[in-house]
Amino acid sequence: MFDSIAPAYDFMNRAMTFGIDRLWRRRAVKMMRDVAHSDVLDIATGTGDLAIMMAKTMTDAKITGLDLSEGMIEIGRRKVAESRLDDRISFQTGDCLALPFADNSFDCITCAYGVRNFENLAAGYKEMRRVLRPGGLLVIIELSTPPSALVKPFYDLYTRYLIPAVGRMVSKDTRAYSYLPESIAAVPQRERMCQIMGEAGLTDCRYLPLTFGTCTIYTASTK
Repeated sequence: MFDSIAPAYDFMNRAMTFGIDRLWRRRAVKMMRDVAHSDVLDIATGTGDLAIMMAKTMTDAKITGLDLSEGMIEIGRRKVAESRLDDRISFQTGDCLALPFADNSFDCITCAYGVRNFENLAAGYKEMRRVLRPGGLLVIIELSTPPSALVKPFYDLYTRYLIPAVGRMVSKDTRAYSYLPESIAAVPQRERMCQIMGEAGLTDCRYLPLTFGTCTIYTASTK
């Protein structure tokens, strides 16, 4: 599915969020500035938007982007080459539930809009914990359902009807943008997400809701 929507992915991200997704990424990157970040792993990197933003902001960081979709990564490689960041960002295909890295390999791990697609969320967090160095930082950006009873009807209308309709026009995959609101509704959120992170061995798990709760940034660390 992600291979098929790769050509339209960046456009749809901008259109669906009215460009606010960039602000969410920027907020997450700011949260990483005060910790060690020489080696960064961006899981479910997609077309590399977050990896590129981190490389431009944290000029001493070496960033590895990992994704199951070769179609997404191929677009990411082109964007990195255009940005002349080839020496600091590398991409590879791989399974988030079986990371191809040694224990304690990274100072920071990020994942933007990806954990809701994990087949086994707990296993994914355990793998992140394994490759994160002691004192390392995990930053997760994920879409979420707004808790406000006033906002939720408008959100439901937008995500269940308008986004799938536009997705069908722009993307060749008619299922992909119907899957989006389903996956957001299904993923654990807020306190429950922090609980799963803690059960995986991560510590100091916190969450920050953004834009009426339609996006949430989760952070955790390792001892």
